[in-house]
Amino acid sequence: MTGASIETTLELWACSLREVKGRMRGLFTQERVATSANLFLDGLLGDERRKTGWMRAEAAGDPGPWRQQAILGRGRWEADGLRDIVRNYVVEHLATDDAVLVIDETGFLKQGKASCGVARQYTGSAGKITNCQIGVFAAYVSARGHAFIDRALYLPKSWTNDPARLAAAHVPEAVAFATKPTLAVQMIRRALAAEVPFSWVAADAVYGVGDVEQALRRACKGYVLGVKSDHHFGSWAKRPKVPAMRSIVGKAAEGGKPPVAGKAEEIARDLEPEIWQRLSAGEGTKGARLHDWAYCELADLDADEYDETQSGLWTRGLLIRRNIVTAISLSSQHGVRPAPASRPSSPSKAIAGRSRTASKPPRTSSASTTTKPGRGMAGIAMSLSLCSPSR
Repeated sequence: MTGASIETTLELWACSLREVKGRMRGLFTQERVATSANLFLDGLLGDERRKTGWMRAEAAGDPGPWRQQAILGRGRWEADGLRDIVRNYVVEHLATDDAVLVIDETGFLKQGKASCGVARQYTGSAGKITNCQIGVFAAYVSARGHAFIDRALYLPKSWTNDPARLAAAHVPEAVAFATKPTLAVQMIRRALAAEVPFSWVAADAVYGVGDVEQALRRACKGYVLGVKSDHHFGSWAKRPKVPAMRSIVGKAAEGGKPPVAGKAEEIARDLEPEIWQRLSAGEGTKGARLHDWAYCELADLDADEYDETQSGLWTRGLLIRRNIVTAISLSSQHGVRPAPASRPSSPSKAIAGRSRTASKPPRTSSASTTTKPGRGMAGIAMSLSLCSPSR
């Protein structure tokens, strides 16, 4: 199959860009403001590494940065409306039923103290505590590609406890302090309300235990969430529901769940060698990202405990990733997924790999768990397809 010519490819890209600008037009009441917004978008897509106001103005042919700055400051338009336009565009082009919603934060390094939300805080962008803003993002990842669909600015308590500072930055009065997991739950709920199709959510240890997990259980969505290596886990079974499975660390517990108890790092250390499986989490710049993986089932959960309209069984478990050279456990995830007929851990490993497409690598001191629905739970896919753009 021959590829399209460069001329054809550029024309297709230009047509797509014009379509996007057309969708944005309704956000602006005046044509000149819409034109400035289009030029602003062109500048963001340009080659300049730093997108300052003066650089964008020069690219747009403006005599100064005032029109570009007006879009972000003085202009009156609905930013959440633009977010919804982007989300709908992404869903139209990338949607699949087995897609993954990846939640993660990133930092924006700053020099001054006036930028909204700026403070000395840890950011993975710098790998240390430094002066920065923190944004929490939701990325949509499917076999067709990946793109951001939501965002939220994290405001530290040093900001939310200072009304004068909030007013100076034009923060709406209704905005109050919200943790990063709370922001993540809000974005997940917005995706559900907009009927964005996805089957899984992946996130690191910042979001691993608590509100995010409970929100996903109530929504009957599978998840792979990072947890710290010192987090304690224990298996349990309410009543026998499935035949006893081969034990992971000992004799199978009542209800078919092998006994698992202890910190994630201790569980990883005590696993039998035959439990580990060498699998790829997807292709990287140097080939397949191979790691050793182990999965420990912890409990069966009835779907109707969280949503009476649902039925079926979900399995909660602990997924551990280990370096194939040093044999040191790199990360653990916990989660839920549909109770499988065979090879229960493979979908969770694929989801953990997908999260790396739109996120940074897990920290070396973390662990994670997975949860997924039982065989009777419809609509939960177990595809191992990669999340890079289709070629």
